[in-house]
Amino acid sequence: MLTKVLVAYGTTNGSTARIAETIAEVLRKEGVSAEAVPARSVTNVESYAAVVVGGGLYAGRWHKDARRFVRCHGRTLAGRPLWFFSSGPVDASASERNIPPVPGVRRAMVRLDAREHVTFGGCLEEGAKGFIARKIVASGKGGDFRDFEQVEAWATRIGTRFTAESQRI
Repeated sequence: MLTKVLVAYGTTNGSTARIAETIAEVLRKEGVSAEAVPARSVTNVESYAAVVVGGGLYAGRWHKDARRFVRCHGRTLAGRPLWFFSSGPVDASASERNIPPVPGVRRAMVRLDAREHVTFGGCLEEGAKGFIARKIVASGKGGDFRDFEQVEAWATRIGTRFTAESQRI
């Protein structure tokens, strides 16, 4: 029986990676075997019982590595418990209200029957890669808006649900 959960992510500046690592840590605390891996490094998802996929948001689109991961592994993902997350708003909006998935992520959710999506605040700080990201930071609109209490609560819900479903099998 498969019991391991994959947390695959696409990130440019590392902010989404830290969220993915936190999700995997919380899942492990919940008694679930989990690992966070850059989406571009994953060659096979067959050995995972469930998958969480996250991507940073750039100009209204998920990070290219997250998009490619979902496209390449879609057939296998469709047969497993699947959750999505996005990170991106560089303001407090993600902590204040539910932000729906961007259109491309919403289409993937429907196609693959993903259970849930959540948008977490993002982080853009000095040294960020990318012309637009550097401009945002230079304009004083950067910062760290990740709410790790929100991330941990969401991961705990996934762990509880996954554990309950695994015990029924």
